[in-house]
Amino acid sequence: MSLTLYHRHVLEDYLAGFEAKANPNHLAVIRRPAIFSVLAHRGHEASVKETLTSTDGALLRDCAPGEWLVVSTASGAAVVENLLGEIAGASPVDQSDGRVLLRISGPNVRKILAKCVAVDLHPDAFSIGSSANMLCCHVTANLARTGADAFEIIVPRSFAGSVFEEMMEMGREFALTAAFSEG
Repeated sequence: MSLTLYHRHVLEDYLAGFEAKANPNHLAVIRRPAIFSVLAHRGHEASVKETLTSTDGALLRDCAPGEWLVVSTASGAAVVENLLGEIAGASPVDQSDGRVLLRISGPNVRKILAKCVAVDLHPDAFSIGSSANMLCCHVTANLARTGADAFEIIVPRSFAGSVFEEMMEMGREFALTAAFSEG
């Protein structure tokens, strides 16, 4: 008898019935991102950040001084772990199974997020490439601005359902749709 394991996303049941065509305001759930916490050892903060910034296929998210999240939707966790393991002065920890990556985009994205976060999201205050840890829908999250009208939100897996439901409620007046994304 062989045992086959299937990966079931924590938001699988929440997205059932949301398979409609994406509206301009859309929440995409990423199925299998690689997400790592990286801590720089004392005195190595600048060199670790410089190396992380130049790592191909990985996006850097600020968390705190000397602490980042590294996110990849192009490479699997094993590949990213090998890359990060070679960085002198850094301690990477795989968070892929414990975090959920959401992408929200559209012309009303800042209005939707304004109901969920207590941060000024004006382009002059939170520019493209900016990221920070904050509360989102009453849950600790990392928010990153990835485009003119696009953001990524990383939340703990155990709170993903709550955040998803609240984001959908906050986006109802803007016809926010949701679906899984391939990358």
